[in-house]
Amino acid sequence: MYDHYDALIFDMDGTLVDSGQLHEFGWSETLNKYGIPIDRPLMRSLAGVPTKATIEILLQKFNLTPTATLDEMNDFKEAWVHDNMHNFVKPTALIEVAKKYHGIKPMAIGTGAYTQEAITILGLCGLDKYIDAVVGADQVKNPKPAPDTFLRCAELLGAAPEKCVVFEDSKLGLQAAASAGMAGIDVLLVHAIENDYFL
Repeated sequence: MYDHYDALIFDMDGTLVDSGQLHEFGWSETLNKYGIPIDRPLMRSLAGVPTKATIEILLQKFNLTPTATLDEMNDFKEAWVHDNMHNFVKPTALIEVAKKYHGIKPMAIGTGAYTQEAITILGLCGLDKYIDAVVGADQVKNPKPAPDTFLRCAELLGAAPEKCVVFEDSKLGLQAAASAGMAGIDVLLVHAIENDYFL
């Protein structure tokens, strides 16, 4: 199905990894702690946006004066995810695509998560052996929906952007793929993979 591409690039959360509940609970704990309202449709729409940028959007949306620094709120959420990830994460059915092309085509993760978190989660899911490169939000100046994450993946894989295919579960991620000049696969429509994140 993807034989005519030179490289495969996967988003992680909600795409190659079922982690929706991990991040939903992590965000709920964080937002409750710092007095930020939980707008479920808004949170759903921000899937794939890095933690600090999400907090900034929420503070602006609700016209709030923060009760803590951005770094403190970010660190609280990241620590909660780190401490609880082993209870939640597992591969999605997309692992079959990774298995099929393992050793045949180079594959990367392009994620809004931080790189070390992504590497840890891939290891917990047994997915790390399929992935040749991991590009987290901390590696690029402009994360999704900018194309930087996926362009960096293509660079690390030694593939031309137009010969890459990106698997994504979010509108922002698909927008980033299009901006990078790459084919985008909506995993819900094509592979029936649904991210159970603030549904």
